[in-house]
Amino acid sequence: MQLVRQKEKITGNTAKRRRCHFRLATAALLVAVLGSGCTGVPGSADGGPLLGLPGANAPRGAAGALAAYAEKLRRAEVARRAAAKRWGLQKTPLIAPAPPAVKPEIKTRKGFEVGPGLPPVFTTVPTKEKIVFLTIDDGAEKDPELLRMISELRIPYSAFLSDYLIRDDYGYFGKMQDLGVTLNNHTINHRYMPALSYAKQRAEICGQQATIEKRYGKRPELFRPPYGNYNANTLRAAKSCGVKAVPLWAAEAFPDRMEWREWDRDLHPGDIILTHFRGRQDWKATMPDMIRRVMKTITDKGYAVARLEDYL
Repeated sequence: MQLVRQKEKITGNTAKRRRCHFRLATAALLVAVLGSGCTGVPGSADGGPLLGLPGANAPRGAAGALAAYAEKLRRAEVARRAAAKRWGLQKTPLIAPAPPAVKPEIKTRKGFEVGPGLPPVFTTVPTKEKIVFLTIDDGAEKDPELLRMISELRIPYSAFLSDYLIRDDYGYFGKMQDLGVTLNNHTINHRYMPALSYAKQRAEICGQQATIEKRYGKRPELFRPPYGNYNANTLRAAKSCGVKAVPLWAAEAFPDRMEWREWDRDLHPGDIILTHFRGRQDWKATMPDMIRRVMKTITDKGYAVARLEDYL
């Protein structure tokens, strides 16, 4: 008797299962690719078959697209490792996991409260992942090597800019934005905010909001007060200007050292790291020198750098 396979009826649940199985297969392959360190994979040295799969140009359909994507990831990782060596890093920076589908609830850090209903002030983002966030303030130094270095290493960071320091070269930070960096508010003139009236604080914050929107097309949602100093008027003014959150920092990076807020002088999951756009005039070192120093600390401790805005 001839056996006849019954044609499968494609229902919503069946299609959903198929999509789920494909996503699981995709995830398993990508984990294998990245987990292998993207080196020493059979056939990978000359861009050929990867993990026993046909080359990217051979098959069509889902399997071919998956193989091509895996090969693209492998090549990117090889390039990143070469960049780490070229820029003088002893270890290749770790890659952060994908951001959470649901962003964590950000609350004001205990001891930093000044009133209800104001943008939260925090130094660490709630997460269990071994990630930290790199932020760079002010805008005095405009080193093109910084843009090249961090772009080649694929290290995410966020900029907090003061207009009086960036207005002589708005284009530099436009290039930074083109590379995927979010440009945030650090006031117009970098003044000590608690000494100013509410109206003057609002002018400093809202003025910088307008400047960044005019120059770069997007009004910031993040604000960092100069020196990390603020009062209730600062946060009230920031809220009225459209600010959603006020990230401070848990550690500060210099070319020759790290300074810590916490007693244990260590990194913790979700910590925000501060540094500045400075150069030899202030540091007797360059921005790439600073990046080498902070990335050594981060990588040696088993952390990766994630994009702050993905968690807020």
